Amino acid sequence: MALLEVRGLVKRFGGNTAVDDIGFDLHEGELLALIGPNGAGKSTTFNMVGGQLPATRGSVKLQGTELLGMPSRKIARLGVGRSFQIAATFPSLTVLENVQTALIAHRRKVYSFWRSARDLYVQEARALLQQVGMSEQATRPCKELAYGDVKRVELAMSLAGSPRLLLMDEPTAGMAPAERNALVGLVKKLVRERNMAVLFTEHSMDVVFAYADRVIVLARGQLIAQGSVEEVRRHPKVQEVYFGTGRSFQDANKETLP
Repeated sequence: MALLEVRGLVKRFGGNTAVDDIGFDLHEGELLALIGPNGAGKSTTFNMVGGQLPATRGSVKLQGTELLGMPSRKIARLGVGRSFQIAATFPSLTVLENVQTALIAHRRKVYSFWRSARDLYVQEARALLQQVGMSEQATRPCKELAYGDVKRVELAMSLAGSPRLLLMDEPTAGMAPAERNALVGLVKKLVRERNMAVLFTEHSMDVVFAYADRVIVLARGQLIAQGSVEEVRRHPKVQEVYFGTGRSFQDANKETLP
């Protein structure tokens, strides 16, 4: 049984159909990329799965539990984590305090003036920072970090709820190529270690083809292809959507070589 089952997902805005009858599965231990050109319906699909946007019709089930209609906070309690295009950290707090804040929120801990929040979940926060390679910068304010390191802190925060499913919206946006590969390589390592599933949107085809286990492709609100990286890379409809007729991802890669 798949961890996540999406069936017949539809979203209409007035007379415009932004997503039209999309369905796919996502399994534990799998990194699934959701790609497509601008206006394909990626963000709309992504936000319906995460509960930020209501669906017009369809079904999104997490191990048999229907998520459509649930508020996003309740979906998070079921084991669904989320990261965003723009890193959602607290710049004035230290790296450690950011992760502690996420742990406090996920565990719904109420603390009093007699016990500082700084005393809560210190070891758990340090363990998460160790996993994302940020333990040595635990005492630095987030505002002092390079953007790639901020994204690592956000990743640690998204792991605070021990998610079974992690939704990552454009995780490498604004990052240099080396930073992109380092971050998604780390995510793939965590997917294997934690046996969780990740659904991510991404514009960098280099990242998608290097790290995704499977790929689903949208165009004009419809699912036009899904399968392994090689199956999608060679799919004529995908090549047409991205490049028009007569070109391929292989041709585009050759053109970028010195």
